[in-house]
Amino acid sequence: MPRLPPGLQILDHVQLGLDLDRPDVMTVTIELEPGTVGSPPHRHSGPVFGYLIEGELIFELDGEPARVIRAGEAFWEPGGDVIHYRAANNLADGYTKFLAVMMCAPGKEMLTYVSEEELAERAHLRYREAA
Repeated sequence: MPRLPPGLQILDHVQLGLDLDRPDVMTVTIELEPGTVGSPPHRHSGPVFGYLIEGELIFELDGEPARVIRAGEAFWEPGGDVIHYRAANNLADGYTKFLAVMMCAPGKEMLTYVSEEELAERAHLRYREAA
């Protein structure tokens, strides 16, 4: 690993096995009001990299348990066929704000919502606690 210049801190590092062939890239901030459940289940056509600016985010992807991401932490999702079930504010009395850099495959939508029918068909892929 190369030596880092002063003041530079790596928050996350992912080696992607993808060739997106000149993707569109969008950087956004998302602010969730106290207790907000966030967007409905969806997917992204390419990977998404995020950084939590303030608050706490409940984050859940296909096959993974829901987890809480706290201010100062980075996260990512691979995109493609993976469903993003939750990005909810974990705080009942405070805002949660994060930055997301989304890579979009050429000719594809940046975000698509998942239908109830597809959620039912793919229910076996969602993480469930062992009984």
